[in-house]
Amino acid sequence: MARWLDVLAAKGVKELIFVNRPWPIDLRLPTTLFSCASLTRLYLGVWRLPDTAAVPRRATFPNLRGLGLCFSVMEDRDLAFILERSPVLEILVISGSQTGVRLRLVSHSLRCLLMGLTYLEDIEVVDAPRLERLFQWTTVGQRTTKGKLRRSVIKIGHAPNLRILGYLEPGDSEIEISKTVTVAGTNEKIVPSVKISAIEVQFGLRSAQKKVSGYLTSFPNLETLHVQSKTKIAEEPTGKVNLKFLQEGGPIKCVVQTLKKVFFREFQGSKSEVAFLKFIAERARVLEKMVVVVASECFSSGANVNVKLKPLINAKWISQACKLQLFKSPRAGGGSPVFCQQLASDFSFADPF
Repeated sequence: MARWLDVLAAKGVKELIFVNRPWPIDLRLPTTLFSCASLTRLYLGVWRLPDTAAVPRRATFPNLRGLGLCFSVMEDRDLAFILERSPVLEILVISGSQTGVRLRLVSHSLRCLLMGLTYLEDIEVVDAPRLERLFQWTTVGQRTTKGKLRRSVIKIGHAPNLRILGYLEPGDSEIEISKTVTVAGTNEKIVPSVKISAIEVQFGLRSAQKKVSGYLTSFPNLETLHVQSKTKIAEEPTGKVNLKFLQEGGPIKCVVQTLKKVFFREFQGSKSEVAFLKFIAERARVLEKMVVVVASECFSSGANVNVKLKPLINAKWISQACKLQLFKSPRAGGGSPVFCQQLASDFSFADPF
């Protein structure tokens, strides 16, 4: 295998998709991979990353702009090493990791980070001045020694150009903002650059809903919000749904001042969902569009969707210019958000959600 990689390097290969078949699934790649200096795109599947301790100090990927790691075994230091040796890398995709992923991101070139189907531990964005997009979808936290699911943590430090963030699940994914921004003489831990965000919410579960306000408060200039309602609703038997806890920390700045578009997918007709949408409608002053995609089960069950949405339709909408649009979901059974890696990493698409 090492000789074969030497041949590819000698021929100046630019794009390489290299998948390990058959198993063992943790076969280690030889360090000669780093001799392929001509690579611009590299996708590795079902490998163990090379032992970077044995890689020559001068070895780099000087032209590598796209890196994909699928169902691979990686040590934290090895992933950090590859990022360090890829000075022009713009897109990093980690999908289906065999082990827990802990990423400490230091890159002056990376523009897009995608993580999916992984056992996610922590992401720490330490210094990524060009990072524009950060995605995670269907990630699973590691379990503690007692068997409890550990919440993953995304720490955002220096990322002044971060514009798009999602799909996160407030409550299961914790956001920590390490850098403070001075606003009107007050230091706040916010990320003012984020304009588009997507979240999954378990409506009906009060503990999950309470996390939403804190999440939105972290992004005071948010303009577009995508919300995916999780399929299984555990509606709490509290009678009248009260979402006053969304205001416990005061008005949510992005909702009141900057939010223009809301896309709500897999609406199932619960009181909590309607109350949340009503909360937005009655406070979003510059809202231009609210799109509600109704779960197909609402129609098959014979439920009257218009009746369920009546409190929202009859709400006192603060933005008279806002248009409410209703659609039937083409999906059966809901499920996780529909996500396309190609769109997510295509910078010509302003909103990949």
